[in-house]
Amino acid sequence: MASSQVFSSPTPPSESVAYPVPLRLDRSGAPECYGLRNVSDEPLRGLSFSLLGSGLMRATPPLLLAPGHEMTLRIRGSTLPESAILIIRWFRPNGDEYLWRVSF
Repeated sequence: MASSQVFSSPTPPSESVAYPVPLRLDRSGAPECYGLRNVSDEPLRGLSFSLLGSGLMRATPPLLLAPGHEMTLRIRGSTLPESAILIIRWFRPNGDEYLWRVSF
């Protein structure tokens, strides 16, 4: 008994443009002060920071960073470039979560 199968071609991916990182990191105050500016047209909600590796950074509750606004992160560590990574997390207005890994 033969069965007939119908195969359809895969659905092409939707046309979309990559989402650019909406933040700019100013390292001019390094090694202890780092400026972070929202360069997008969207507010970034739930903005939070994690320092992986050696170094010290004050914990903060999740923040809202409006378009064009900036903030300062104070991070201390004698070997940050060799031993630490900063992870920045935020939510877009549609609820999508993003992470940005920053090396020193």
